[in-house]
Amino acid sequence: MRSRTGGAGLHPTVVLWLIVGWTGYAVLPWYGLEDNFFGLSWVAGGYPIDPEVAPALFLVLQGQKPWLVPLGLLLLAPLLVWGRSKADPLFGALLIAIGAAGMAWLLIQGYSVGLRGWRFEWLAGLFGEFDDRQFGMGYGALLTAGSFLFLFTLGLAGRGAVGGDVFVVGSIGLVVAVVTMFIFVPIGQMLANALVDEQGGYSLSTFLDKISSDRLWGLGCLSGGTRCGVAWNSLFLAILVGVLSTALGLVFALVVTRSGFRHGRLLRALTVLPIITPPFVIGLAIILLFGLSGAVTQAVSGVFGLQPTRWIYGLPGLLIAQLLAFTPIAFLVLIGVVEGVSPSMEEAAQTLRANRWQTFRTVSLPLMRPGLANAFLLGFIESMADFGNPLILGGSFDVLSTEIFFAIVGAQNDQALAAILAVVLLFFTLGAFYAQRFWLGAKSYTTVSGKGDAGVHPLLPPQLRGALYAIAGFWTVFTLVVYATIFFGSFVRLWGVDFSLTTAHYVKAFAIGWNEFGLHWRGSAWSSFWTTLTIALISAPLTAAIGLLTAYLLVRQDFAGKQAFEFGTMLSFAIPGTVIGVSYVIAFNVPPIELTGTGIILVLSFIFRNMPVGVRAGVASMSQIDRSLDESSLTLGANSWQTFRRVVLPLLRPAILAALVYSFVRAMTAISAVIFLVSARYDMSTSYIIGRVENNEYGVAIAYSTVLIMVMLAMIGLMQLAVGSRDIGRRSQEGETRRGQPDMGGPQPVFTGGG
Repeated sequence: MRSRTGGAGLHPTVVLWLIVGWTGYAVLPWYGLEDNFFGLSWVAGGYPIDPEVAPALFLVLQGQKPWLVPLGLLLLAPLLVWGRSKADPLFGALLIAIGAAGMAWLLIQGYSVGLRGWRFEWLAGLFGEFDDRQFGMGYGALLTAGSFLFLFTLGLAGRGAVGGDVFVVGSIGLVVAVVTMFIFVPIGQMLANALVDEQGGYSLSTFLDKISSDRLWGLGCLSGGTRCGVAWNSLFLAILVGVLSTALGLVFALVVTRSGFRHGRLLRALTVLPIITPPFVIGLAIILLFGLSGAVTQAVSGVFGLQPTRWIYGLPGLLIAQLLAFTPIAFLVLIGVVEGVSPSMEEAAQTLRANRWQTFRTVSLPLMRPGLANAFLLGFIESMADFGNPLILGGSFDVLSTEIFFAIVGAQNDQALAAILAVVLLFFTLGAFYAQRFWLGAKSYTTVSGKGDAGVHPLLPPQLRGALYAIAGFWTVFTLVVYATIFFGSFVRLWGVDFSLTTAHYVKAFAIGWNEFGLHWRGSAWSSFWTTLTIALISAPLTAAIGLLTAYLLVRQDFAGKQAFEFGTMLSFAIPGTVIGVSYVIAFNVPPIELTGTGIILVLSFIFRNMPVGVRAGVASMSQIDRSLDESSLTLGANSWQTFRRVVLPLLRPAILAALVYSFVRAMTAISAVIFLVSARYDMSTSYIIGRVENNEYGVAIAYSTVLIMVMLAMIGLMQLAVGSRDIGRRSQEGETRRGQPDMGGPQPVFTGGG
């Protein structure tokens, strides 16, 4: 029988993945060490070869690690399809069986052999005790696993899945595999870990005792006590932040679009600042203003003779800090929704003699419900996941995120308790996610169709405009004062004691010198800064790549299980970063995937935490590209990979840049997941700043934060210049009154980030 290429032998794609598989099995170190990928130190290490740096084949030939023998046999099995074409039914069936068996055996041996031999007693009884151990899987295991995965997807394509398209089936397999391994498996292991008792066994009664404790659900604050449970504290705070941030975001969106305000661009620029600021830095500024030695506190005390108090520590301070941090995100969600309401529908209401207030209340506001629901959900989830502000401002008002942290790093070191708290946190966020979907229901909120719509949004009633101006003006001034405090505080020698100006904090953090080896980064912050920058630059393109590939599959391909596929890829959006951090610590702290303390685990956490943004950006952009372009490329003989690379990707440039900017900014400013995953070697800027705060080095912390803000502003500015502005072809209010002059009031896209 002849192959697809016309000659007898193996299908070229089978050859490719066999080369990859045997490279992993016979050349690269099977177990993971960070420094042995390029060195190939096992070659010069002598005999016997160190098992920590040896390939699987050498370990097997020395009689070590007998559980690796079946993998070598399975890598020989694809020779069974020699001479068979892709159209042969046996071609697909054999590759499916080989790929599935290889992946299954990798998982079985990986989770059966642990640090001290067999992980399950029944295996010890079946095979006998042995003193050998297993390290975490490394680069060799990674390549071998990839080989089996793509042999499996090639077999599925051979059996006609998704039209037999090798690229599409392989892409689906890749996304499903990585999402399962780095989202579902950690979450599943975290849920299982919640059942572990003090003896290391599984106990439902212990789980029920911990999850129903008064520390979690107590209502003492309602019956004369001083505290309520941390679960109620977190829920109450998150609901308050969700409602108030949505309301403030709507106020700013209406001021920009419906009030005739002429400085919308300036207002939009101000919304970028809290997004690119490390989330706890705003809490620091609030302490500098309203703490015991704060500028406002001292001024009020001096004028009115009042005794300074610690009122800012607790719910009031947390609420103010989180509103400052998360209101801009609500604004960025709502601005597009408010602009997207069709002016023709509002004009129709006015034609039917509705006044401006009736039009806004009965037509405009109901059509904004999806945006309001999404803004509330974002505020709720961000508040639940926020770690930095509660750590700095929480006082006696304990919340779930900080309790999870102290359960792991505190004296109790109780991973089961941390998992239980994370389960409660996950329950709240998923509950809010489904409550949002229930509130929206199955109604249609579509107002933009293929027809042109050059109408003008009606102005709001004068009384409402006045109220909106007052609220927006007060909040804008307050935001500017907070950021002026941050900037000024970085130059103050000792806030509240010595207000003389100095650059000592910048020098301590970012000093540069020379020695016999050349340039020397002497500042204490340089190590964490370069680590953060490196990891952000690595994770950003990977996040964008997997997000846009997923978007391509969702928009352009039809396959069985598509809805479940979409849910799986979007699940991490509804999971707080705190939960991601805890689940990664639990899942990847021991073999077979041992990543704790490495830079890889930080990159992975950023990729799968931020991937949904790349997916949504890609889906939105790709939905505007006619399928006929793809079909024309395929008709002219290109395959799916060539079509995706040469036709689709060039048209997705704005979405690519949006995903890159978002993931880069999030990696630079994240704290909730990072705080669990950093190590002495891989310290991130946000964890470094938290450390300075804990040591009362506020000046250094604020100086470092100011540098990060400047870096983020430069990055956002460069990216926005590259993307340009968006023109949706509508007349503006200003354009109506000043015909003949260029309209500069069109909406501008702003990319979001956050902590």
